This record gives sequence, structure tokens and C-alpha cells, in this order.
Amino acid sequence: MADLNSLLAAGDSAVAAEGTLPPEALPEPRSQGKLVLRKFLRHKLAMASTAVLVLLVLLVLIMPLFWPHNYEDSSFKSFAAPSGSFPLGTTQVGKDMVSQILRGTQFSLLIALTVSILATAVGVIFGAIAGYLRGISDSVISRVTDLFLIVPQVAAAAILAKVFGGGSWYIVALVLAAFAWMQIARITRAEAMSLSQREFVDAARASGAGTFRIIFKHLIPNMVGSITVNATLAVAQAVLAEAALSFIGLGVQLPDTSLGRVILENFAQLQIRPALFFGPFIVLVLISLTINFIGDGLRDAFDPRQRRMKA
Repeated sequence: MADLNSLLAAGDSAVAAEGTLPPEALPEPRSQGKLVLRKFLRHKLAMASTAVLVLLVLLVLIMPLFWPHNYEDSSFKSFAAPSGSFPLGTTQVGKDMVSQILRGTQFSLLIALTVSILATAVGVIFGAIAGYLRGISDSVISRVTDLFLIVPQVAAAAILAKVFGGGSWYIVALVLAAFAWMQIARITRAEAMSLSQREFVDAARASGAGTFRIIFKHLIPNMVGSITVNATLAVAQAVLAEAALSFIGLGVQLPDTSLGRVILENFAQLQIRPALFFGPFIVLVLISLTINFIGDGLRDAFDPRQRRMKA
């Protein structure tokens, strides 16, 4: 018994001397996804923005099913004052403003999501190829990116929308996506150049992996943080770009609509009937702000150097 006690004491002293703990006493390591989620949940401004955006999206999707007025109904009194039946009044052609905002928000979000998905896909692919291959491929892609960057986005989008018969929401989305991928491509290129020097890429090359397998199986999955952040911010930028395009009359046309078009149609009433203008305008600003705050929270959550959340 004395020998057993002496052995246990010797083992404890050895552990204490080495400053280590047995494996079963060590805390279970957290995965990268859990760490990112935990940091994002601690970002108060991002969480508040997420709640507001989710609530707004739910209202836009569900409220039209129960709202008594249809967005196409123009049988109401022109410029009716705000009341219980028409909280924001009616437009010049006798349409309920609330139903117009709900329909316009649906199309604005649809366009923004389409632009974000297309621009992110194009930017990530071009940027990853340029950053990994370098040489002439990098030069060609970088020069094309620079060329698109110096072209005024809204002006070029307006011209293309006119040339291709703009008016449908998907035409507007395609035109905006054509001028929204460059910043994503530049960021992805820089990150791909850094990752291509890492050991896991060398190991993939040594194992016989081809170029596209390395890009799509090794590089892009390791850039998911920056891709997510840039895709989120691209939504906010697309909402504003679409609104600007529609506001000058070269974006979405009837029978489709958007927040930008609703603002355009009621801009003349800014001083006389401000509810008709500020209703869709506030929704547009709210969408842009919440998405930008969510993007800031994601950026901080994915940043390994960020220890404490800003808000």
C-alpha cells in the first residue's frame, strides 16, 4: 500500500513539475465555426441589426397575405390622407402606399440577393484564379478588373439597362452584377496569393491535385470568412445601386416595382405629403444600415486577431 501511495505521489509531482494535465482533463477544443458564431452573437449591434432585418423580411413576406389592399388596386381616392385604412395614405393614382412599399421591398431584396450571389461567384472565381496562377492569367484578369473599376457603375448600368431593354427586375439585377464583382475579385486575389504559399497547398500539389481542384477544394474553402463578409456587404451596395438606377427612371419599370421606383413616383410629394416619400425611403435606409452592421459583425467574428467585440 505504501508503494502504491508513493507511486501516485510521484506521478502527481511529475504532472505538476511538467505543468501539464492529462488529456481527459483538458477542455474540448471549439471548432472554427463555433468560435465565429460565439463572437458574432456577442456583437450587440450586429445582433440587433439581424433581428431588425429578419423582422422586416418576415413582414414583407407575410404581411401582404393579410393586408386588405392589393398593390395593383388603384381604385382608391387619389392622395388620401393617412388614416386607419391607409396608414401612409394613397398615391396620385389611388394605390395604397403600404402595399406599394411591401411590394417594392420584395423586389429590391430579390434584386440585391441576385446581384450579391452573381457578383460574389464571379469575383471569387476570377480572384482565386488570378491569385493562384499569377503570371499572364493574373495580368489579364487584373487589367480587366481595373478597367471595370474606372467605369462609373450607375452610369454604365443605366446605359446597359437601356440597351438591353431594362425594366424587368432580372435585367436590372444582371446589369448591376456586371459591375459589382471587381472589389470581391481584388480581395479574393490578394488572399489567394497568400494562401497559395501555405504548406497545405504544397501538399496538394505534391499529391497530384490539379489547378482547379486546388482552387475549389483548398483555396476557396479557406476564404469562406472574407467571402461571407463581402457577399453580405454586396447586398447593401446592390440595394442602394438599384434604388439609384430606378430613381433616375432607368431601373425597374412597371408592372415590376422596387423601393427606388416607389421613391421616384412620390418624390414630388416630399414637401406636401412627406409620408409618401419618407415611407419607402426609411425602409431603404433601414435595409442598407442593418446589412452593413451585420457585415461589420461578421468581419469582426471572422477576424482571428479580434479578441473583444466593438459593440
